Amino acid sequence: MFYYLYTLFGAEHITFNVLRYITFRTVWGLLTAFLAGVLIFPMLITRLQRLKYGQYILPEIIEHKGKAGTPTMGGLGIFASLMISVLLWGNLGNPYVWLCMLVFMGFGLVGLVDDWLKIKRKNNGGGLSARQKLLGQCAAALLVMTLFMHLPAFSTILVFPFFKNLTPDLGWFYMLFAVIVMVGSSNGVNLTDGMDSLAIGPTIIACLCLAIFLYIAGNINFSNYLQVGYVPGVGEVTVFCGALVGASMAFLWFNSPPAQIFLGDAGSLPLGASLGFMAVLCKQELVLVIMGGLFVIETLSVIMQVGYFKMSKGRRIFKMAPLHHHFQMKGIPETKVVIRFWIISIIFGLAALSTIKLR
Repeated sequence: MFYYLYTLFGAEHITFNVLRYITFRTVWGLLTAFLAGVLIFPMLITRLQRLKYGQYILPEIIEHKGKAGTPTMGGLGIFASLMISVLLWGNLGNPYVWLCMLVFMGFGLVGLVDDWLKIKRKNNGGGLSARQKLLGQCAAALLVMTLFMHLPAFSTILVFPFFKNLTPDLGWFYMLFAVIVMVGSSNGVNLTDGMDSLAIGPTIIACLCLAIFLYIAGNINFSNYLQVGYVPGVGEVTVFCGALVGASMAFLWFNSPPAQIFLGDAGSLPLGASLGFMAVLCKQELVLVIMGGLFVIETLSVIMQVGYFKMSKGRRIFKMAPLHHHFQMKGIPETKVVIRFWIISIIFGLAALSTIKLR
């Protein structure tokens, strides 16, 4: 909305020209989303407590028994804060901003249904089946990619980090690849969401890294200088990215130990999918593997655990998967695991940013 003040009055009043700058609107989008979240989450927590929409805890995780009944569906608060901020500070004429919102809503709806079924059935494993959840995620991703392919920025080129001339054209296979990126990122964040503040910290770090890539990709001068593919119009998504960081920070305010609210699938699924789609927009799909390295490790730990369990007829590699539960069951305090995983995420984020110059 504020962007249109510039288009209407920028020529007559120089004060409004500041609204043309993506960097300015990104910073204020972040702050607005955070402040909105700080106001929204207490009301949401109170409402969820009255409805008794609390989290059910797996009995084998003894350390988490005290968290039973904590309100879940924190993704609703993130979405509300994000929407308010984007509507205020985003360029609503930019289709890529709306596609990002559609990604969050589509995957959020799948997660919301899953959370609601778990609460209704009073069983943490009583939500959507793995197949149903996967189908819902794929449907949301396909819808967004079908709309995206009709826009000028759509490209089937795959950019490899560290190699400026290695850009194969995947053709129609790129659609499948993009869906895999979005769904894989969505599930990676979902699997990491097992401790207070564990998933949201690395999400914020990856989102900040993507904001830099998006801004560079959308600026023809920076993209040419840094040899990052120029994607017209995608720079505006930086504002969405900033708002997502602010909304996530507001959630972290209430999710810090001891958590007053959990992300739930209504939060983890759309957050991960948003990271995946923003990486697709700025052609950094493979760099996302680096900046989201913690999510990759957590996902691989589950795959390895399940695979080895089946192959060895009951034996396990880890005490429990995902990996964060393994360390917790070894007696390492939860907060120590979370902070160390955050440090690892920062290292991965810096490594991802280094690829900008190493081309």
